Amino acid sequence: MGAQSAEPVRARARTTVGVRNTRGLAVTLVLVTAYMIAEVVGGILANSLALLADAAHMLGDAGALGLALFALWFARRPATAKHTYGFHRTEILAALANGATLIAIAISIIVEAYGRFRTPVEVRAGLLIVIATGGLLVNLVGLWMLHDDRDGVSLNLRGAWLHVFTDALGSVQAIIAGVLLWTLGWVWVDPLASVLIALLVVFSAWELLRGATAVLMEGAPGHIDVDEVRNAILATPGVGAVDDLHVWTITSGLEALSAHVLLCDDRPPRLLLNDIRDMLRARFRIDHVTIQVETESCEEAGLHP
Repeated sequence: MGAQSAEPVRARARTTVGVRNTRGLAVTLVLVTAYMIAEVVGGILANSLALLADAAHMLGDAGALGLALFALWFARRPATAKHTYGFHRTEILAALANGATLIAIAISIIVEAYGRFRTPVEVRAGLLIVIATGGLLVNLVGLWMLHDDRDGVSLNLRGAWLHVFTDALGSVQAIIAGVLLWTLGWVWVDPLASVLIALLVVFSAWELLRGATAVLMEGAPGHIDVDEVRNAILATPGVGAVDDLHVWTITSGLEALSAHVLLCDDRPPRLLLNDIRDMLRARFRIDHVTIQVETESCEEAGLHP
């Protein structure tokens, strides 16, 4: 019987990516936070619920960007005897709090919008357009700075990009609402836009909550088919059986796997482990691998190579 644990190559890769992208994340976080405050002030001055809803969406962006920075910082911290996986799960716990807060804000916006549908209030359309346009420009700058991360390995960084992208759509909705108010005098369009933006917030928050819950429940990553992984291991020369296969997420972008494998040829177990580890890295991008090799013969197990 033997055991082998692959080094967390992806964890080291995430740290390298983190060092390279920390500056872009930090600058985008500062821009988004500053303009979120500006939208709150502008929404109060313009009496625009759409602006306040967009500010709430920006709050979600700031939280997502902050989580991304926080995760990159924690990725550089070594594991300890009490925290053998390190502190990656802090990101997931913060994501749960962030998602719950966003949903609470979105519900309050929808309730306020209902009141404004029944009793419309005057909105300063010109100020609404100016503030929302500024918010769109800030989001476009953020999208440009995070452009390289949208298709990267890290789900965390990709999620940050998606947050900024959906907020850019919210700014566009606020601009359209302001134009319709200014040109046609449709007072109902401001609460309507706020509801649409609130639904965007709920969508982003729900995805965040669902992903964080799946990680905490040790669920298999959504992009990995466990049956396909099992079949791929079985197809490796020398493997007679696979048992106790588990695939889970340590934190976004860092998956782990453990399994028992029955060795059915005369090769040293280390060679089989290397073959399986290389296959898992190439096909499924799983680098944190722990495999226990059983040396029981295939005849005793009732298997024939």
